[in-house]
Order: sequence, then structure tokens, then C-alpha cells
Amino acid sequence: MDTRRFLVQEPATRLDRYLASQLPDYSRSEIQRWIKEGLVQVNGRRAKASMSLEPGDLVTLIIPPPPPTNLQPEHIPLTILYEDADIIAIDKPAGMVVHPAAGHATGTLVNALLYHFPNLEGVGESGRPGIVHRLDKDTSGVILVAKHPRAHRHLQAQFKARTVEKTYLALVHGHVSPKQGVIDAAIGRHPRHRQRMAILPADQGRAAQTEYRVLGYYGPTTLVEAHPLTGRTHQIRVHFASLGHPIVGDALYGRRDAYGLGRHFLHAHRLRFRRPSDDRVIELVSHLPEKLQALLDRLA
Repeated sequence: MDTRRFLVQEPATRLDRYLASQLPDYSRSEIQRWIKEGLVQVNGRRAKASMSLEPGDLVTLIIPPPPPTNLQPEHIPLTILYEDADIIAIDKPAGMVVHPAAGHATGTLVNALLYHFPNLEGVGESGRPGIVHRLDKDTSGVILVAKHPRAHRHLQAQFKARTVEKTYLALVHGHVSPKQGVIDAAIGRHPRHRQRMAILPADQGRAAQTEYRVLGYYGPTTLVEAHPLTGRTHQIRVHFASLGHPIVGDALYGRRDAYGLGRHFLHAHRLRFRRPSDDRVIELVSHLPEKLQALLDRLA
């Protein structure tokens, strides 16, 4: 247990707001939970989150340890694109699940991260240490990981505000026309096939928009640069399939893997965001994996 004591010097303010200002590495919701659990006292007595503090009040807080998890560190190699005091950027390979889930208890990115960065335990959601966004199992490319709670909240806020610029490269069946546009169609869980997402009426699905630009035609396929403006599950895959241009190798939304890729041709190519410590703009790039580039060269 970590005990903290604060002598209030500011004018009257709510207890939860005061503690949030003193503890920038913790969220206000966490602090409110601790107050409810009786881990906070003012002048030796339990208090409510809405209690108004006065100069001279003594606030005592017991910070509980993070809840234990069953996550096991695993010695899995990682390709690190970038690292500083706030973040780690991983070049995720296709075939790797981001965090443990049903059917994928081990071998995930999280298991690998805990081996290489054991201090991530307790950062963010339980079972997903450091994770602020995700990529599908067979999508490769840039994924960000927060090193500490303040960086986690800062990055999550950027994703929520849609200020993170995400660029994907996708090879789709057919020749896409027009060469530039926005796919605007709501997405939700498929009414019959629950493992799939689907285009739904606006009042039944969640709003989803994907900007795209054709980079070139490769035989019977098109290489597109896609910018998802929202972050729905399988968004790019569902949107292009809805146009009749499913992603090459995507058996869930398209057709059989005619090119022997063993994965779908979707790659998280670039991420542009603000670094939590100083708001400096960072742009990270992951080039196409060798197998995807080889297919393009063959089709060209």
C-alpha cells in the first residue's frame, strides 16, 4: 500500500478535484472509486467526493496496488519502431493478437510486452497493460503502447477526439472508382453472424467514415491508402467489402485467398499523434512487410 498525505493550501475545492490535481498519473474516476472504498480521509475521517476542502485540511490517501492478473510474460521478439519515456511503438506482425481473449490466452502482444517492459503492469485497463488502440490479428503495422498512466490517458484522449491521423495501405479486389472519396456508412454487429460486422441503417449502427485515395492498379486489384476517421471494429474491411472491393486475402468479408498470402492485405502504415510529455507531433511509419511487397511486385 502507498500512503500519501496532503496539507490543503488552496481555497475551497471538491475533494475529488483536489486529489486529481495532486495526482496527475491517476484518473478522476480511479480517485472517486478510492473515496467510495474508504481509502481517503480528511482530518482523520472518511469523506465524500463532493466534500468541500478548506485551507489547513489534512487529506490522507491509501493508493491500493493494481489488481493481480493472470497475464504471463513471454519471451517473444518485438520490432520496436520508436521509444521514449512516454510511449513504445511496435511494428506488429500479422498473425499476432494484441491482447489475450477467448481462444488466444498466450502468444499475444501483451504477453510479449510484459516480458520486455515489466513496468507496464497496471497501466490502463486490467488485462490490457499499456494498450490504447488495437489492430486485427492479421493486420500488421504500427501500434502504440503507453508506458505510464498519464501517457495512457493522453493518448486515449487523442484517439477519442479523432486527432490521431491513421494511414493504412490496403490491396482490394477490382478497380476502385472514383480514385478518391469518403465511404460513409454506419457499422454494427451482423444480425446473424455474430463474429462479423456489417453495414447497418444509421439508426442501428455506429457512424463510420473512411477516406481513401487510389495509389495504383495492380493487375485485377487496386492499392489504396485509407484514412479511417472513426475507429469501428473491422471498419476498413467492412467499408471496402460494401463497395464490392473486399480486401485481398480477407476470407471473412471477401473471397478465398487466391494469392496464397495466408493473411489479408491490410497494413497500418503511418500514425501521426502528439507526444504526451510535450505535445510534440510525432509521425511513425511502418513499411510494407516483405510478403505484401512481393505480391505487389508480382502483380505489377
